[in-house]
Amino acid sequence: MNASQIEKNVTALVENYNKEEFVFDLLKAYGISKTSITRLKKGDFNLSKVAGEVLYKSKLLFKEVASGDLLNTIDKLTKEPDTLKHNPRFVIVTDYKTLLAKDIRTGLALDIPILEIHKHFGFFLPWAGQEKYAQTNENYADRKASYKMAKLYDILVTENPNIYDDGGHNLNIFLSRLLFCFFAEDTDIFPIEGLFTDTLEQHTQKDGSDTHSFLDRLFKVLNTKDNSQEATSFKAFPYVNGGLFRDPIVSPKFTKEARKIIIECGDLDWSEINPDIFGSMIQAVVNPAYRSGLGMHYTSVPNIMKVIEPLFLNELYEEFEKQKGNAKKLRQLIFRLSKLKIFDPACGSGNFLIIAYKELRKLEILILQELHPLETQHSIVFTELKLSQFYGIELDDFAHEMAILSLWLAEHQMNKFFVDELHGFGKAKPILPLKEAGNITQGNATRLSWADTCPKNENDEIYILGNPPYLGSFLQSKEQKSDLALVCNGFKSYKDLDYIACWFIKSALFVQKDNVKYAYVTTNSICQGEQVSLLWPFILSQGLEIFFAYNSFKWTNNAKGNAGVYCTIIGIQNKTTLKKKIFNQTSFEVVDNINAYLTSGSSVVLKKRTKPLSKIPPMNYGSKIVDSGNLIFSTEEKNELIEIYPEAEVLIKRLLGSAEFIRGKQRWCLYVSDDQLQFAESIPQIAERFEKVKAFREKSTEKSTREMSKQPHKFYYSVHNNSDSIIIPRTSSQRRDYIPMGFLDGDTIVSDAASVIFNATIWNFGIITSRIHMDWVKAVGGRLKEDYRYSSQLCYNTFPFPEINQKQKEQINLHVFELLEEREKHSGKTLAQLYDPNKMPKGLKEAHHQLDLAIERCYRLKPFTSDTERLEYLFKEYEKMIKRNTLLEKGKKTRKTKKA
Repeated sequence: MNASQIEKNVTALVENYNKEEFVFDLLKAYGISKTSITRLKKGDFNLSKVAGEVLYKSKLLFKEVASGDLLNTIDKLTKEPDTLKHNPRFVIVTDYKTLLAKDIRTGLALDIPILEIHKHFGFFLPWAGQEKYAQTNENYADRKASYKMAKLYDILVTENPNIYDDGGHNLNIFLSRLLFCFFAEDTDIFPIEGLFTDTLEQHTQKDGSDTHSFLDRLFKVLNTKDNSQEATSFKAFPYVNGGLFRDPIVSPKFTKEARKIIIECGDLDWSEINPDIFGSMIQAVVNPAYRSGLGMHYTSVPNIMKVIEPLFLNELYEEFEKQKGNAKKLRQLIFRLSKLKIFDPACGSGNFLIIAYKELRKLEILILQELHPLETQHSIVFTELKLSQFYGIELDDFAHEMAILSLWLAEHQMNKFFVDELHGFGKAKPILPLKEAGNITQGNATRLSWADTCPKNENDEIYILGNPPYLGSFLQSKEQKSDLALVCNGFKSYKDLDYIACWFIKSALFVQKDNVKYAYVTTNSICQGEQVSLLWPFILSQGLEIFFAYNSFKWTNNAKGNAGVYCTIIGIQNKTTLKKKIFNQTSFEVVDNINAYLTSGSSVVLKKRTKPLSKIPPMNYGSKIVDSGNLIFSTEEKNELIEIYPEAEVLIKRLLGSAEFIRGKQRWCLYVSDDQLQFAESIPQIAERFEKVKAFREKSTEKSTREMSKQPHKFYYSVHNNSDSIIIPRTSSQRRDYIPMGFLDGDTIVSDAASVIFNATIWNFGIITSRIHMDWVKAVGGRLKEDYRYSSQLCYNTFPFPEINQKQKEQINLHVFELLEEREKHSGKTLAQLYDPNKMPKGLKEAHHQLDLAIERCYRLKPFTSDTERLEYLFKEYEKMIKRNTLLEKGKKTRKTKKA
């Protein structure tokens, strides 16, 4: 059951509040089966015999309390050994006016009016297996263990200078074996708690000199079926196998400090370790570049759930809800779960595979709980899910080892959960000896055959998922550029694609009309700007469609420092007629189609245009100077020069880019024509600047720049003319509802940090500063992180605007004048201040609104009701105009041919 459904259930509980049934209705809202609740009411599952109390193992202790005694009661209950031995996740007390609750695992507390529980539904989500919504971003056990391991690693590397002679493979296996031993002695895998640490402490010298010998011997024992001939100290250790201890390795030499740390690590409670994050954190231990934020490349559970829920989990839960009460269909659903294949072709240390495994095991438990009372013949049940259903590819050797280990640990944890939840009719097969854990292949996913890694048989149901490496074109290594070239063989252009495009392309080829779907966490850049036309025509041409997508969100994870990137999640499948979903942070929108820009509407992909599609004036990039700052003046420098040489004022013009225009900063530049050159060079300060420009350009690696060193008084590229113009910032904060634009006179130079329209009309300004144009820019333009990057070739020249008559132009002009007047009323403020969405003056906001309505009436009389509707309309108009222009061009060519 997903979070949105749970929220609805808890809201319904409040609307139909029943004091007597409250605790049972609450559990039911979180997906606890009706059968379990019935047995809880009867007393079978209620471990408390005190009136007004419900003690449900692993779930809760609930107690009715008289008013005024809530705090004392909950404090007492959360400290009682008899209560805690049954591991209730939550202790809840209430007088049916106020509700107090405490999460025993995290220590978090809740104190609310009972009828506001729906506002805090996320507090109890662990009942539904969704730890992601609890505040577990700083798991103390994970973090403390990882820092201890980092310290141990550093000592071992220092004391063993040849440790990387084999590329580090020996060390990687050694560390993974240590981690298994720590975990095994705290989770009943080893028969005695603390067996590994205690034996090491008792049978090795304090100076650490023989620790490596002890470990070599122990690892051999753990791979031996019959330990009867071993010394007494080793006989208690079981046979592990599974490949983990199969290959002989040489343990590194230890110091006194290293031995001390390994014992301290053993003293931690490894049963609290989360395999889904721990693998990534330990992976960070062996990569010094990641040390400043252990786990920084770990994909948080909330982000993983955003992938697996719409990819397959929600549909499986819907099937479960649909088949409740039907034993045959529920058995079929369990069989279906047992045949699924989950494949992560960039699996790292296994985060996605582990969470997917855990979630499927939880669903299986719910099905079995529902199924048990429906069947007359009962027998002990075992899980049908196997680690062999999970496939991965990972380039890094240590991450590969950690993925295998973490899957083992996850299986053991879920086996214990399975037994606890099924109350006597569920059992788990012994974890030892270990079986092969998953199908994790080490290698380069861009070059390996995915069909060899994850065999695709007839009728297989396969889900590909993950968080592959992003890497824009400037950050790619030579090898990665080579990977991209190999995968994109046959593409006309691909070099500007992000590295993650390799996974989207290989996945598209892997799907090929089979029962396969894929979804990735990815940077939003592949759905913005020029990359759309480079990547998506190929993917969509394979008969595929985007069936769900998330609006961009800032990357967050469990690290101290989160990566500063903006991501989206995209799910792709073979074409269907089913509805699609676009998710935001709190809800989703159901649409008929999702295009490559992750908006509703036509699947058309825009191409750069050098001329406007509509009948509007051309837009140019601003002038590019390339002068190392020598033709540019601050206000102080300009005033100093003019004070000495007043006649030089004619050589200086105001210079505006995006930042100067929006933030009200002032800069100036020399703008010298050939006719003015002799006069300009007669002024020593200016002549000196020209010499510096010349020297700077002569050193350039670009031939065109070196050529321009012969004319140091000129801009590298100039579009300026003396007409009035409109300045369009090329970058602007995504917080703004509108990109601030404005009119300039002929004495202002627009730099290449902005775009410019010369000889501009008032109504043209109205078009590009309107909301409907902003919707277009947001959809098809590029982004710098999340900030707008306005491109004339993608945003302006592609914008579909209808031909309008003179009366419509005059009406737009009036609204533009009103907008400019509102700006003038606040002339003391910068445009950054005026267009801050939290501080925008009401008059200016209303002027924009009226202009928006006037622009939209140029398209149709009926008002648009949403941004989605505007974009759907615009994409349709774009398609029509492109087709019409194509037909016109064909007609022209035909007429020319006939004349010839």
